[in-house]
Formats: sequence, C-alpha cells, structure tokens
Amino acid sequence: MKALPLHLPSFTLRRPSWRLSGAVAALAALMGFASFEAQQRKWIFQAGLRPAEASAHDSAQLQDRWIEYESLETGAPVRLHAHWLAAARPDAPVLLYLHGARWDLRGSVHRMQQLHEMGFGVLGIDYRGFGQSTPALPSERMVVEDARAAWEWLTREHGQAPRYVYGHSLGGAIAVQLASEIEDVAGLIVEGTFTSLPELFGTMRWGWLPLEPLITQRFDSAQRMPLVRAPLLVVHGSEDELIQPALGRALFELATAPKRFLLVEGGSHHDTHVIGEAQVREALRELFGLAA
Repeated sequence: MKALPLHLPSFTLRRPSWRLSGAVAALAALMGFASFEAQQRKWIFQAGLRPAEASAHDSAQLQDRWIEYESLETGAPVRLHAHWLAAARPDAPVLLYLHGARWDLRGSVHRMQQLHEMGFGVLGIDYRGFGQSTPALPSERMVVEDARAAWEWLTREHGQAPRYVYGHSLGGAIAVQLASEIEDVAGLIVEGTFTSLPELFGTMRWGWLPLEPLITQRFDSAQRMPLVRAPLLVVHGSEDELIQPALGRALFELATAPKRFLLVEGGSHHDTHVIGEAQVREALRELFGLAA
C-alpha cells in the first residue's frame, strides 16, 4: 500500500469570468431547465450505451432474481433484474454489488465472480434504464432508491448473514449514499470512485466551464461519507485516467469509521480489481476479518 499525495485541482483558479458564467446560465435558460436536466442524466448514466454479453461459462453460474416494489420517487411499479451468486457456505457473508455508468450488469460479471471467489454471496442489480430492468431515464434519486430496494431484498433473504455493500465508479457514489442511510451494513467497499460529480467534472477536459451550479445529479459522496459508520475500504488504481486517484483519496480522508486506502500500482479504471486482487484479499482480512 502506498500513500498518495493529495493534489486536487483548484476549481476557483480555473473558473472563467462572470460573463461566461452568465452566458452558460442564459444558454441553459434557453434550452429549458427541464430538458437540460434530462440531458445531463443521459450524459451521466449513458444507460444501455454499452450492453455487455456474459460468456456461457459466466451465465451458467448466475441465478436470475427479480426485485419488485413501488417507487416513492415516481409512484410507479418497478421491476429490477438482478444476478445472484450463492456462496458455498451457509454462514458466508453476502454483498450487494452496484455497477457504474454505461455498461449494464453483464459487464460486471467478472467483478461479481471475483467477489464470489473471495467468499461472498453476491447480489448484483441493474438500475432502472439498464439491462432488463424497468425502462426509464435514471436519476440520482432513482438509482439510490433501486439500491435500497435491493438491500431490503438481501436483508429479507439473508438477514442472518453479515451484509456488505460494494460499488465501482458511479456505483461507488450510490454505495456511499446507501451506506450513510442504513445501520445494518457490516462494511463498505468502493473502487475507482469520487468525492462528488461537480468535482469529478472539474478534473475533465471541459471542467473549466462554469456548469457546477447547473449540475442536479451531484452524487455528493464527500458530504455523505462522514455519516457512514461501517468500516470502509477504498480501492483505486494509480493509473486511473477517468477518475483521478486523488479524488478517491480525498473521499477516504473524510471517513470517520475504521478505514483503509488501497492504491493499486498500475491499475486503471477497469482492471484495478484484477491487478490488485491479492492486496484486496489481504485488506478484507485485516479490515473486516474475512478470510477469503
């Protein structure tokens, strides 16, 4: 494990003049706030843009599950498609897996299987708008509501087992918010995630644009993290070019529960779990007392 110096970008210095800020605000007004809000949800989630196919070997191990509930957010019935990987041991811990943007759940089968091999029973879900779940344009509130419904399913079906939450990328932000709102979580694991969506946007190519006040899907994990009481493992690849490691480190620093930051040398946004598998297993043992 290697300590990482924190060098977050200076958003104030990069912010343009008030004239440009006014121009952007005027543009948003011309577009109509509702349509602008819908457009940013499309940009953020990119639901269905990258459907991934699981191999026959992968599919043979997965059991389909369906989670049905009525949404308080929309007032409509919701049907979430999920994959379940049952653990070999009846006393094994169970884990809710939350994927990120763009790819549906089939793109996360390899991560789910790896966690399963580490000793967890694993439930992975597709949010509304992804895979075979209820068609919809996702929003921050909707995906967090979906995650909570999945957690309630896991509690009903496996209430006697220690229950963990794992989130990758955008799923990490969903996991942080869920863990901040529930008391029966044994541990939180996030990989390649960030402090907030506005701060993440600020590190990107167009981060100099003054759009921060217009971002409605904020995923403010920095505000939520101090509320998490469960032990925390933050995993980040040193070569992650999509979400800078400094953002993961900054989120880690805000946690008040027992915690560990794992910087995987050479890991990117997509392969840190492979390169750092041995380190993750050791961290699970040391932080959570789990013998993988």
